[in-house]
Amino acid sequence: MERKNFIKTSVILGTASLAAPLLTIADTKVRVSSHSPSTGTLFFERVFDSTLAQTSYVIASMETKEALVVDPKRDIDTYLDIAKQNGLKITKVTETHIHADYLSGAQELASATGAELILSGETDPDWSYHIPHSPIKDGQQFQLGRIIVEAIHTPGHTPESMTFLLTDLSLSNKPQKALTGDFIFIGDVGRPDLLEKVAQQHGTQDKGARQLFASLQRFSKLHDGIEIWPGHGAGSFCGKALSDAPTSTLKDEKQNSKAFHFKDENSFVKYILDGQPDPPKYFAVMKQQNRLPRPLHIQLPQAAKLSTRQFLKARENGLVIVDTRIPGTVVKGFVPGSLHIEGSNSFATFMGSLLDYSLQFVLISDERSIEDLTRKLTRIGMDNIYGYVADIESLGLPLSSSDTVDKATFKSLLGNKDVQVIDVRSENEYKSGNIPYVENIPFSHLDENLKKINRDKTVIVHCKSGTRANMAYSILKRNGIENVKVYLGTIDEFVTNSH
Repeated sequence: MERKNFIKTSVILGTASLAAPLLTIADTKVRVSSHSPSTGTLFFERVFDSTLAQTSYVIASMETKEALVVDPKRDIDTYLDIAKQNGLKITKVTETHIHADYLSGAQELASATGAELILSGETDPDWSYHIPHSPIKDGQQFQLGRIIVEAIHTPGHTPESMTFLLTDLSLSNKPQKALTGDFIFIGDVGRPDLLEKVAQQHGTQDKGARQLFASLQRFSKLHDGIEIWPGHGAGSFCGKALSDAPTSTLKDEKQNSKAFHFKDENSFVKYILDGQPDPPKYFAVMKQQNRLPRPLHIQLPQAAKLSTRQFLKARENGLVIVDTRIPGTVVKGFVPGSLHIEGSNSFATFMGSLLDYSLQFVLISDERSIEDLTRKLTRIGMDNIYGYVADIESLGLPLSSSDTVDKATFKSLLGNKDVQVIDVRSENEYKSGNIPYVENIPFSHLDENLKKINRDKTVIVHCKSGTRANMAYSILKRNGIENVKVYLGTIDEFVTNSH
């Protein structure tokens, strides 16, 4: 299939990317299958993407081989492989709600397989799907052989949120599993403030919190033994206290999750809205792209390896250069003006937080990592990779090195009137404990807060362990702030106050 771009680019230098079939590779997923001959006719496989702490599910009847995929990620080869390996035919695709933290692959998978796309019909007048689909409403069911899939409307995290109850009639007439999406996590529940904070649906967070309370009361009436299989685990921004456990039961969540302990609606609303983390900037893009028609991207783009001439031309034309190497390597030598975002598990989240979707960019990465990085970016719809370079030494450019300070120097400069120290962690982290008299500007908001940087002083940036500080250092350097240093060590011994 021909590659289609999602985003119009502001600077076009020609085609430096090629289309390639999706490859089955180790893409940081953990697949857990619970089917055996003794567990009835249900085929059940959990697919976990650790880069976004996101979970999707493949549900099937072992009798009819009909399969349903719930909340697929955009690199859909995973599900095609599972179906092929198990002799399944994907006939239905659905999702629990309109996602904010990743670009759903539901449209791509339905298009690739001819499956029916089933989406929530419990719509809000101001917030609903605008893509062709079969709507499903509260209490409606469909079957895969003797597997019943029932939708129950569980608004709160989003107005249209659905939970899917699975009943294998070969075992019992009672539902055995609940796919809760972002409604109930293990140890937490979905935050109701995202629609207001990232989609400009003003006045919705209080309403959502009250809907969430009602949904929990309703769900609590199901039998205690039902298994809960959520859409995210620890590391997701869709809640504030998620566990990394893959599953739980309603009985355990009633006992262990604080959200279930509230009997008073107003107390619950205050609890659930307080202390939610600042959502990454790219959530606003995902919220819109997941409910509107868009070009489908069935194939994974293969980033082109750039020649020195192509790289220099791209740099000359203002493309963003993103250095994905580890901090220890970058500090020793980097291309001036490049942005450092380490290609770790959080790579996509950081990219979505710092880069405008309209911009093309070049990656600096070794060849072994480029497909993994491309896959991570695909999951948030960041497709404007112009190409990559692996060996910056061969470019013939003068390289810069980071101006780092060690622990002793950092300690000696704290409180110095000629030094501005900036904590680039999140606001919540800063409030939980910080270094006295150190200002907080989260790294993802540095670009819009450059006026707060005192260019007449030495500026030192720090975080908790160095990763975000290194990114912040590159942001300030890119913006022409020369007298900046970075502290890459821990701050534990310097933190003396908390709020």
